[in-house]
Amino acid sequence: MVNRSTDCIPCKFMDLESCCADGREDQTVVSEFFGSLLRGRSMLPYFMLVAFEACGILRYSLLLLFSPVYYFLNYCVSESSAIRLLIFLTFAGLKVRKIESVARATLPKFFSEDVQPVAWRVFSSFGTRYMLTAAPRIMVECFAREFLDADAVIGTEIQVTKSGRATGFVKAPGLLQRIVKRDALKAAWKGENAPDVGLGVCNDDHAFLALCREGYIVPANTKEMEPPLRKEKLAKTIVFYDGRLVQRPTPFLALITLLWMPVGFILAVLRIAAGALPMSWGYFLVTSLGVRVVIKGKPPASVQDKNGPKLGVLFVCSHRSLLDPIFLSVALGRRITAVTYSISRLSEVLSPIKTVALTRNRDQDAANIRKLLAEGDLAICPEGTTCREPFLLRFSSLFAELTDQITPVAMNNSMSMFHGTTATGWKCMDPFFFLMNPRPVYEVTFLNQLPQELTCAAGKSPHDVANYTQRILALTLGFQCTNFTRKDKYRMLAGNDGSIPVKSSA
Repeated sequence: MVNRSTDCIPCKFMDLESCCADGREDQTVVSEFFGSLLRGRSMLPYFMLVAFEACGILRYSLLLLFSPVYYFLNYCVSESSAIRLLIFLTFAGLKVRKIESVARATLPKFFSEDVQPVAWRVFSSFGTRYMLTAAPRIMVECFAREFLDADAVIGTEIQVTKSGRATGFVKAPGLLQRIVKRDALKAAWKGENAPDVGLGVCNDDHAFLALCREGYIVPANTKEMEPPLRKEKLAKTIVFYDGRLVQRPTPFLALITLLWMPVGFILAVLRIAAGALPMSWGYFLVTSLGVRVVIKGKPPASVQDKNGPKLGVLFVCSHRSLLDPIFLSVALGRRITAVTYSISRLSEVLSPIKTVALTRNRDQDAANIRKLLAEGDLAICPEGTTCREPFLLRFSSLFAELTDQITPVAMNNSMSMFHGTTATGWKCMDPFFFLMNPRPVYEVTFLNQLPQELTCAAGKSPHDVANYTQRILALTLGFQCTNFTRKDKYRMLAGNDGSIPVKSSA
């Protein structure tokens, strides 16, 4: 319980810029989340993300339909009624585990893009950090604890049925605003003295700021004053995240997305159908359908063994999406076989190239890859899974043991509306979502074939060859090497050991 005398209550709170961040390691800070640590105060985009990722297009459309009502309530009635509307429309009937999944795997990426630099500089300088928010705690707690190093997150609690579904209503004492927010801080505070510093954003925060020894207000025009914090400045680096939407959805962007989806789906079907035509036409076909393919470097030709049989070239690719080997074939002008660790039945049927699934049994996979190389060129992505951020995961060394004809290929892509990868959604829809983008871009960069002295034929270990290949691909792409694996990705997105730091493979 906070114990503070009335003569310590400031009659006027100071601007955040005047807060000294030095020597605060042994002190405690309490901060509002929206509008203070985040530049934006509107919660609507984040509720729309939960609606789209956890429920789908119908719930997403419902929030868009009610967005004018939300703004009317927010500016003409009360912020409390507007937030209650969002909670009901988004959460009613939704399984709590789905909300938790989106809050863990999707929202942190969008939160991280809007962190206020000055507020973070102050907040991160304190040894103990409390977070307050009127938003549902379930939405912000993962990001606050993992990436802002918050020790406690105090937010609005939602009602949940015995079957684990949200009712759309909030638990008593209600939304954390004004007096309720102050009382919640009092109940959660374990120190004998008052918190040292409080960071707020508006009159609603004055009640809890009055409990702190020092109170500071974040200016309302912060968003226009300076750009958001660079994501690598956070307490931990975001390496993996999930979700289909590329941009944080405002009502305008949401409307554009919904209007584009039927057009985009038809366009995606046409782009997929183009794969049935000769691959020598592939570049001209995909570019005429709005896909930009950038080809750099010179691909090697297949070589012949001295004894006669054809030896295929092993193209070792960075992994950005399921379409990597297809766009590699487009760049080569011929179809090549691809080995993959996981592919849906639908993707296998629709693929214009031959795909062979690996079993994760090293001996069996090695035998299959040798057989395929004897038949011709082969593409492999030794990361084993995709990563959207500029990182390369650890390379499996299996490919280095099987051939000396290794050509690294740096694959990269960009999209404006939908991600073409997912960890928790329907993987069979990955190609469709990527090709539904208005003008997606795929960049294929051929590096020089590895010289013999850098392969296992010269006595190099398979791990050395794999690490060298990873490093030169990372250098070409401007990415960072890591030791993360496929298991790390799914463990982190599942909320287990999500604080694993980025590690260099060098």
